[in-house]
Amino acid sequence: MPSTPTTPPPRVVVFGLGGTIAMTSAADEGVRPTLTAHDLVNAIPGLASAGIDIEVVDFRRRPGASLTFADITELATAATHVLAAGATGVVVTQGTDTIEETAYLLDLLHQRPEPVIVTGAMRNPTMAGADGPANLLAAIQTAASPAARDQGCLVVLADEIHAARWVAKTHSTNGATFRSPDTGPIGYVMEGTARLLTRLPYRLTIPTPSKPERARVGLYTVSLDDDPTLLDAIGPHCDGLVIAGFGVGHVPEPLIPTLTNLAARIPVVLTSRTPAGPTLTHTYGFPGSERDLLTRGLIPAGWLPPHKARILLRTLLAAHAQPQDIAPAFAVAGNLDEPSSWPWPTPTLTADRTEATAAHA
Repeated sequence: MPSTPTTPPPRVVVFGLGGTIAMTSAADEGVRPTLTAHDLVNAIPGLASAGIDIEVVDFRRRPGASLTFADITELATAATHVLAAGATGVVVTQGTDTIEETAYLLDLLHQRPEPVIVTGAMRNPTMAGADGPANLLAAIQTAASPAARDQGCLVVLADEIHAARWVAKTHSTNGATFRSPDTGPIGYVMEGTARLLTRLPYRLTIPTPSKPERARVGLYTVSLDDDPTLLDAIGPHCDGLVIAGFGVGHVPEPLIPTLTNLAARIPVVLTSRTPAGPTLTHTYGFPGSERDLLTRGLIPAGWLPPHKARILLRTLLAAHAQPQDIAPAFAVAGNLDEPSSWPWPTPTLTADRTEATAAHA
């Protein structure tokens, strides 16, 4: 009787970038990223019984605060190569300081259907109750799951699965720091299985530039009784600027002339410094309101928060997006318009995504 062919186990490639998850201490000098990606994978209890083949790449060994656009762009290219070669999914370990930004950049650059999962740790390996091994195991299990396909880049910590476009670090030390304030997590890892409760309806990607340019995109947070002097000083050095305004997108009246002049020269995006909620477009009409600023050429970011708006604007500029395409891109990314207005083709979701969700949810 002929033998039944066996299905090969899923293969997940883990890229290590450093961060708290990889840090150890030396002679009371504070912790630094010294562990390799192999060290992290080898420290995971229960991984051997998970039935997942693991490949490890020690890609960088830096704190999250020192990662660059070039690092993440190179990582996106490397991830594409291993996925095209047959990997089921990719996991990225890094410092949590910048996960909400690097994950969104990866989400914009990742055009394949296989999942890219970003994780890290809030408690380094020298501490009691270090969360790195559990987070890494959950990330690997998510990357191996068909349910995670077509969702772009996801962030997995504390057994929660978050969409890169919405997740934020909300507490400087708490282990449950990662939240998606406007949407909540899209799923959870339970009993070793990724269970998605909802799915992203579409994905937005930008072609990876062959030689990423270092576009200078500033982020300016307005404050009470703000003075235009600082904005006047940084404006001439920016290729693009994100304004984190009060509430639904308001600024002090003295800033209006500077912002008007800047918007005539470079793209200036209006966001809210409030932790959740969107900028509006036509509710308030006083000088410095969102309606007033948009008539002066500022671009509304909708539901996109300031740090992610900066990631999007810098990526658009690096990809040489046409000036007339920047506002439509923000309208789609900020949920103010339909995906058809996105300047590039959106990735096609695979036809079996519903079946995959049902089988693994």
